[in-house]
Amino acid sequence: MKVLTISEILHAVNGRCTGNTETEFSAVYTDSRKPASGGLFIALEGGRFDGHDFIKNAVSDGAAAVMCRKETDVPLPVIYVNDTREALLSLAEYYRSQFSIPVAGITGSVGKTTVKEMTALVLSTKYNTVKTQGNLNNDIGMPMTIFSIDETSEAAVIEMGMNHKGEISRLARVSKPDIGIITNIGVSHIENLGSRENILKAKLEILNGMKKGSPLILNGDNDLLSGVSNDDYDIIFFGIENDKCAVGAENIEQSPDGVKFLIKYGGNKYNAYIPSAGIHNVYNALAAFTAGISLGIEPRKAADALKNYVPAGMRQKITRKSGITFIEDCYNASPDSVRAGLGALAAMDSKRRIAVLGDMLELGGYSEKAHRESGKRAAENNVDILLAYGTASEYTADEAEKNGVKEVYSYTDSSAAAEKLLSVLKEGDAVLFKASRGMKLENVLNTVYEKLGI
Repeated sequence: MKVLTISEILHAVNGRCTGNTETEFSAVYTDSRKPASGGLFIALEGGRFDGHDFIKNAVSDGAAAVMCRKETDVPLPVIYVNDTREALLSLAEYYRSQFSIPVAGITGSVGKTTVKEMTALVLSTKYNTVKTQGNLNNDIGMPMTIFSIDETSEAAVIEMGMNHKGEISRLARVSKPDIGIITNIGVSHIENLGSRENILKAKLEILNGMKKGSPLILNGDNDLLSGVSNDDYDIIFFGIENDKCAVGAENIEQSPDGVKFLIKYGGNKYNAYIPSAGIHNVYNALAAFTAGISLGIEPRKAADALKNYVPAGMRQKITRKSGITFIEDCYNASPDSVRAGLGALAAMDSKRRIAVLGDMLELGGYSEKAHRESGKRAAENNVDILLAYGTASEYTADEAEKNGVKEVYSYTDSSAAAEKLLSVLKEGDAVLFKASRGMKLENVLNTVYEKLGI
C-alpha cells in the first residue's frame, strides 16, 4: 500500500480528526488479531462484534491512527466518522482513484473465485497482478484487495460477491472495473432476491462502476445472460454450445486430473489444458481467456497460462490417498455447482462413485425442489452411493433413491456420517464432498482423513 496521510483521508470519508492530520500510515486493517504496525485501524461494528472494544489493543500493537464512530481516549490521532463500514468503502474508493491500472471485476452465481484465480494467471503473463485473496469479496474484504495495490502493481483482479440488491453496485463504484465478467446466473441468494431475473439485475450492477464502452464478458450458454443487450458496453460472449459466442471451446477431453480442449477465437484455435476436472471449469477458463485478450494478452499466452491453475481453498481439490480419490469441494454449494461437482465425479476413472452432499443454504422456498433435483442428478451421473448430510438433504436422498441410486444414506450428525462413509469406502472409490459453507462438511472429511491416517 502506498503511504497516505490523515489529511488525505478526511476528505474521502467526510470525517473529523483529533491529533496530527499529517500522520502517515501504509496499511489499513480491521481485525485486531492481525495488527499492522504503523497502520490505520478501523473499528467496524457488526451483529456479533464491535471493533471499538479492540482500539486499545490496536494502540498497544503499534497502530499509527484509529478510525471509529464512538468517542475514545487514546494517545493517537483518531478519525471520527458516522459509519465505519461505509467509511472503509469510501477510503477504498479514494485509494483506487490513485491508480490507473486495468482492473477486471468478476461476479456471478458460481465460479467467481475460480475465474478470479484463472484470470490472475492469464494477466500475470504480462502484468504484475494483484488479486482478491481467498474469497474476500464483500464490502469488508474487497477494500482490503484495493489497499494491496501499490506503485509496483500493473493490474488487479477483483472478485465481488453479494447477498442483496445494491451490493454489487457499491463494490463496483469502489473498484471501478475496466472490464466486467459475469460467470453465470443461477439461484444462489434467491431467498433474498426472489427470482433469477432479480439476480441478473443485481449482477448487472457491476456496470455502475464501469465506463461506457468497456468490455462486459458474459456466459453465452446461460439462458439469462445470453439475452443481455446494452449498446453502451462492448459485450463479449463466451460459451461451448452457443455458436454465436466470440470465444468458444471444442474437442473437450475430460480425465480424472483435468480437461484438455481447444479454444476458438478470431478464426483461430488454441490448445488449452486445466488441471481440474469438470466441464464447468472449461467455462471458467473461457471467461479468464476472454478477460486476458481484452486486456492485451496474446491469445496463445492466455491459453497456455491456464495449465498453471491450482484450485483455491476447499474448491474441488483432488486428493488421492489409500487408493481412494477424494474431491474436496466443501467451500460452498448451489444447484449449479452441485451439478458441476457431480459431473466432475462422473469423469473420474473409478470402480465406484460416492457423493457426500450436504445442504445448500439460502434457497428459501426453492430449497426442496433444488435438493430433489440434486438427488436426480446424482442418479443421472451414475453415483453408486449417496450420503446426504443435513435436514434439507433428506430430499436429495429421497429423490436419489427414487431414481435408482443403489445405496442411499442420510445423516444430520457429522460423526455418524463420517463413520458410515468409513464403513463403505473401498480402494478404487472416488468420493465427492459438496455442501454450503455453513454446513462445515469439512468436519466429515477431516474425520475420515484422520481415521484413514491421511
